[in-house]
Amino acid sequence: MWRLESPPEQAPSDLGAFLYALNKLYDFFPSEKHLFLARAPGRLDLMGGIADYSGSLVLELPLGVACYAAAQHDTDRAFTVRSTNGDHSELSIPLGELLRDGAPEYEQAHALLTADPARAWAAYAAGTLVVLARERGLRPNHGVRIFIHSSVPAGAGVSSSAALEVATMQALSAIFGVELDGRETALLCQLAENMVVGAPCGVMDQMTSALGEQDRLLCLLCQPAEVQPPVELPPSLEVWGIDSGIRHAVSGADYGAVRTGAFMGYRIVAELAGLRTIPAGEGRVTIEDAAWGGYLAKMAPSEWVGKYQNHVPESMTGADFLARYGGITDGVTRVDPERTYSIRQPTGHPIHENHRVMLFRALLATGRLEDQELSLLGELMYQSHASYSACGLGSQGTDLLVDLVREAGPGSGLWGAKITGGGSGGTVAILASRGRRDEVERVAARYWHESGAPGSVLGGTSLGAAQFGVRTLVPK
Repeated sequence: MWRLESPPEQAPSDLGAFLYALNKLYDFFPSEKHLFLARAPGRLDLMGGIADYSGSLVLELPLGVACYAAAQHDTDRAFTVRSTNGDHSELSIPLGELLRDGAPEYEQAHALLTADPARAWAAYAAGTLVVLARERGLRPNHGVRIFIHSSVPAGAGVSSSAALEVATMQALSAIFGVELDGRETALLCQLAENMVVGAPCGVMDQMTSALGEQDRLLCLLCQPAEVQPPVELPPSLEVWGIDSGIRHAVSGADYGAVRTGAFMGYRIVAELAGLRTIPAGEGRVTIEDAAWGGYLAKMAPSEWVGKYQNHVPESMTGADFLARYGGITDGVTRVDPERTYSIRQPTGHPIHENHRVMLFRALLATGRLEDQELSLLGELMYQSHASYSACGLGSQGTDLLVDLVREAGPGSGLWGAKITGGGSGGTVAILASRGRRDEVERVAARYWHESGAPGSVLGGTSLGAAQFGVRTLVPK
């Protein structure tokens, strides 16, 4: 049986559930050695979403649900992980096989951890150890056992994978004596998801899970990951999420194709602007870009509409694009010659979205949130949702939820709603007047009635992994 050696002054509300799960399965850890404990929350993407990989400003709320990771030294030279999610899965991999007794190659680790779908879930956890070995020179002289317990719903668009990565990375850093600040932790976790898991995610999820603050929106300028002063939600407002029940994955074809289309568009715009392009291997280029620094989001919407939009094709086959333009600057996606990509809309989305996010932040900062300002905030969310759908990242369920929020409207204290994260299902974020959970629940009930799928309500906020720190668990 285990207990915290020094309980925090303000314990997260889910700490008791974690301790119950750990002690119910306490036989996983020998009691002779203490445990290192980390906690990382999921996140609700209020504004910004998929524009992160194009350099947008994003506004993210760390949720009350979180992932816990407890780690212990192991005399066996193996990485052993057990998760309470699903069927209490457990996986053990010899360190020599996982790390190749040195700096592992990402391709080898990806193949090892994802070849069997039944154990691919462990790639998010084991991938963090691979990254520590590859990027920070870690050479473990002992094995490790990791216990994972998460209340972040998987596939709901609220970053269950990032929470798992950040919690595991923080626990492993403590057990192996690797010093990382919150930003480093997030960037290394993104690398684990991109290179080991094989999901082309941006950085906002890991940054929010690592550096989020309770009751505040994390403001992150993704160029590549610059944390700006947080925005406190006014006392009159709350943010909620409703899970549509439609699963999605950022590794899925739709998200990847939209991301690839945006980078294809950037390459075409660079050609139109006369920027120098240098071949950088098969399907890759680098661009000397003093105008936008490689980020579409730095372009003004008026410049896009006035100079470039009509010259970027709506779509193009991968083969035609590669023959004419050579490749893209993105390091985690590739242009498939056999596929036809939408280009104009995925290119324009981050340009307009960054502008929407900046306006959203500016309105919140005024402190004068009367009905007119609240309606403008809501309209920015509705515009963002429509742009997601135009990119091909909508879904019938999330569209229905947004329509139901719009129908309920300001008279119910519900001001705006939009799909979150990678899109194609998942969760809808809702901006509401404080104290209107009953109205949010009413929307969820109507969604269940009309769609046949239960709409689970997500709410609350909590501190990020860096603020929680690493705690010590000792036997009772």
